[in-house]
Amino acid sequence: MAPTLTEVANRAGVSLSTASRAFSEPDRISRDAFDRIINAATEIGYVASSPRRQRATSRPVQSTTIAMVVPDLANPVSAQFVKAAQAHAWHHRQTLVLADADGSPDREREMLGDLQGRVDGFIAYAPRLPARDIEELCGSAPLVLFNRDSDTAPSVIADTEHGLRQAIEYLKVLGHDHIAYVQGSKHSWSNERRVAAMQELCDELDITLEMLGWQSESIAGGHAAAAGVVASGATAVIGHNDLVAVGLVQGATQLGLSVPEDLSVIGIDDTSIAQVATPNLTSIQVPVSRAGVLCIDILHRAITGQATEDDTAQTVHLPTQLVVRASTAPVVGWTAGGRR
Repeated sequence: MAPTLTEVANRAGVSLSTASRAFSEPDRISRDAFDRIINAATEIGYVASSPRRQRATSRPVQSTTIAMVVPDLANPVSAQFVKAAQAHAWHHRQTLVLADADGSPDREREMLGDLQGRVDGFIAYAPRLPARDIEELCGSAPLVLFNRDSDTAPSVIADTEHGLRQAIEYLKVLGHDHIAYVQGSKHSWSNERRVAAMQELCDELDITLEMLGWQSESIAGGHAAAAGVVASGATAVIGHNDLVAVGLVQGATQLGLSVPEDLSVIGIDDTSIAQVATPNLTSIQVPVSRAGVLCIDILHRAITGQATEDDTAQTVHLPTQLVVRASTAPVVGWTAGGRR
C-alpha cells in the first residue's frame, strides 16, 4: 500500500492539515515544520496526490511540462532538491523532465537549446552558464534560477554567507587562526560567492586563509585536496560541499592526521551523508527542499499567468545555518581563555 499523508504527518509530528499545507501552501507554515514534513515524505516514499479537477465551476487543471537542468544528479543535495520539487510539481499537475549536465557548461547549453519550444518552463539548478545565456536559450518560456542571480529572471538563492560567518566565527572561538577552503568547480557561481565571503570574513577576524584550487565536487576531489590542506599547516578546512568534506577526512586520515584532533573539517549543504560520515560531519545547512518548492511555485504562477510584478525578477534569499557535529574540535592546547 502506498504511503499516506497521515503517515507523513505522524512521522513529522504535525497535524494532518499542516502536512497538507506543505504541498499546497508551503509559505503558510514554518521552515522547521516544512523541512520535517518533506524529509518524512522522502523517507517513506510519499508522493502528493495531484488534484484531478478544480471546483465544478472551474475549468479542468491543465498539465504542464517543466525542464529542470541540474549539474550533477548523483550529488545528494541535487537529489534532495529534485525530490522536493517533483513532489510539489505533482500537486500542480506539472511533469518534470530532468537533464543532468554533468557539470559541463557546454552540455548545459546544448540541453537547454534542445528543450527550447518543447516544454512550458525551465528551472536551472546551480547553472554553470551565465544567467543571460540561459535566458536566451530558454527563449520565451518562463525561467526560474536556483543559486544564480539575474536582473531579469526570478531566482532563489541560498545565502551561504550567513552559514559561513557562523562557521568561521565558531572555528575562531575554538582557537583556529589558520584555515583552508577547498573550492568546487571554476564554473560554479556559488563557489565564487563563497570565496569572496571567506576572504572578507577571514580578514575581518584576523584569520589566515589558504585558498586551494578548484576540485571536482566529489569525495575524490576532497581526497585529492587533502595533501594540500595538510601541507598548508591549516588546523581547519571548509569543503565546497559535504562530498568534498568527506573526501578531506579520508585523505587526511590516510596522511596520518586525526579528525578532528589534528584537523577540523566542515562541509556545506548538510546532506544525509553528513550524519552518517565518520566522524559525523559539521556542516552548513542549506534549505534545498524549500528552494525546490519555491522554484516550482514561482514557475507555476508564471506559466498560468498569475505572476505579479514582484515575481518577474524577484530574488528570494534563504538563510543557512551551521550544524555542529563531531568533525570539529578545539585546537590542541586551547582553553576557554585562549591557548595554554
